[in-house]
Amino acid sequence: MREIVIVGGGYAGFYTAWGLEKSLRSGEAHVTVVDPRPYMTYQPFLPEVTAGSVEARHAAVSLRRHLRRTRLISGSVTEIRHAGRTLTVRPVDGADYELPYDTLVVTAGAVTRTFPIPGLAQQAIGLKHVEEAVAIRDRLLTAFDQAASLPPGPERRRLLTVTFVGGGFSGVEGFGELLSLATAMLKSYPELSFGELSFHLVEARGRILPEVGDEPGAWVVRSLERRGGHVHLNTQLVSVEDGHVVLSSGEEFDSELIVWTAGNASNPVVHNHTDLPVDERGLLVVRPDLRVGTDDDPVPDVWAAGDDAAVPDLAVALPGARTVPNAQHAVRQGRRLAKNIVADLRGGRVRDYRHSSLGVVATLGLGRGIFQYKRIVIKGFPAWLMHRGYHVLAVPTWERKVRVLTVWLTAAFFGRDLVSLASVQHPRDAFVASGRPRSADGSRASGRPAA
Repeated sequence: MREIVIVGGGYAGFYTAWGLEKSLRSGEAHVTVVDPRPYMTYQPFLPEVTAGSVEARHAAVSLRRHLRRTRLISGSVTEIRHAGRTLTVRPVDGADYELPYDTLVVTAGAVTRTFPIPGLAQQAIGLKHVEEAVAIRDRLLTAFDQAASLPPGPERRRLLTVTFVGGGFSGVEGFGELLSLATAMLKSYPELSFGELSFHLVEARGRILPEVGDEPGAWVVRSLERRGGHVHLNTQLVSVEDGHVVLSSGEEFDSELIVWTAGNASNPVVHNHTDLPVDERGLLVVRPDLRVGTDDDPVPDVWAAGDDAAVPDLAVALPGARTVPNAQHAVRQGRRLAKNIVADLRGGRVRDYRHSSLGVVATLGLGRGIFQYKRIVIKGFPAWLMHRGYHVLAVPTWERKVRVLTVWLTAAFFGRDLVSLASVQHPRDAFVASGRPRSADGSRASGRPAA
């Protein structure tokens, strides 16, 4: 039986495996997915997870629940050697081992791009995974609780200061949602005032949301600033040591929460640890039919899609155009991949990937959004409704759609939960402490060192 191995269980990988399960005949091929996480993250919901508008688990689609006839390996691929048709897999526990294949699908996904900025690795949180979105929400809620017990002053200002770095979709949506949550929370914290909130969005370029036009992008900036946000354009993060933010504009301030969303980089295994062809950006060279290679020099039995693949954009009349690395393309590329692999196995015709953009839509906080399709621009509440409608239809499986809709309907009547579960990241603290309070230096009141 032919062995098909899919590297990565994100959008493209999940939809490829899902499509293969529906199309392959019994005994025709065996499908394996290798990914360190047991779920696919529906990333467009992450900003709403930070704001509590979507439950964290509802933004994660279980691989085992929906890929019932696929072998799932919990681990990371550290090397691809197509010359020998083998992968090196590093499991979550245990030693590395070799995994052979007949057909390879590379959908490893991108990683967060970082720079050697002092303090960044120690202070910042990304916004690419569910765990990060939950941590951001809990950090903000905990900061409000702590600030409410302090008198006005520098420490209280620090706790109520939030900094997002990166003006793409993740950064702007996360910033808008968290600003909306913080503003709404003030009703439950009479000790705090709106003027004490300090939200900063830092972008190195002269505009945010490059996927929309100049005027809609400028409108988003004005909208965020009217709500109390500070948008720093043409500005870079210089340092963030000990939570002290230094910007290239010369401005400095202390920030309790720092979120890094300044772009993506190709997966290291694709960029550095493979004998497959990559371009100058470290992306796999891919033909329009999603085979790896070129028309003159195709690589047999290797396919790729998603953020790590330089897929030609046939819907754009520009030489050398590549599809934008977003969920809209990754989902459709995964579906096309499954059909092409099955057609190739059966000696049929494979088809090129072609998809015209459906437009872009972004949430800017509860009841606020923006949508653009070519020259059509919709702003405010209607765009926010379009955002929710599109994504509840796009999230895979009816089970997830119903769960998300239920949370939204419940929140419409009762509001969002304002409970921080930050302590879940240290579940043994209460057990070890036995009820003893911490002193200022972090030790227990009994004098014994803290666990």
